[in-house]
Amino acid sequence: MYNPRMDLKDYFLKQKEVVRGRTRQVLGLVRPEHFGWRPEKDALSVGEMMRHLWVSEEGVRRVALEGNFAYFETRVPKGLRAVTGLPRTLEEETGDIERVHKETLAAVAAWPVERFDEERAHPGLGFRRKAGIILLGINDHEIHHRAQLMTYLRMLGTPVPEAVARR
Repeated sequence: MYNPRMDLKDYFLKQKEVVRGRTRQVLGLVRPEHFGWRPEKDALSVGEMMRHLWVSEEGVRRVALEGNFAYFETRVPKGLRAVTGLPRTLEEETGDIERVHKETLAAVAAWPVERFDEERAHPGLGFRRKAGIILLGINDHEIHHRAQLMTYLRMLGTPVPEAVARR
């Protein structure tokens, strides 16, 4: 239901918690034997995708809140694996996903809502967006990769229930 008293910051924080709730359910289905699996040679493995989730969230959050483009300054010219590195264990990657989620919630909660309209630009990367839009992209990115993980798990024979029960 629409709440006219909810500002963009409140919306982001609430949406982030809801998105993460479902992601936790999906991540709970990942087993250590799934961690190195990939559907084809150049695709991300399950573990690499999990690592990508938190590394990118951390980097994108820094762009939005600090104007720090270090993540993209490496990611764009050198590729995804240049910024993610190798995944460790399932427990460590799951822990870092949660740690970064909590850090993002705390940082955004402490950030003034008036700053959501600030523009972040990096002409060399062809990048120009408002901070609030960048933050909302974190949630979209997580939903995208969560769906990808759900597909991977189904390919591995793990039943992944739909988020909404069908009638």
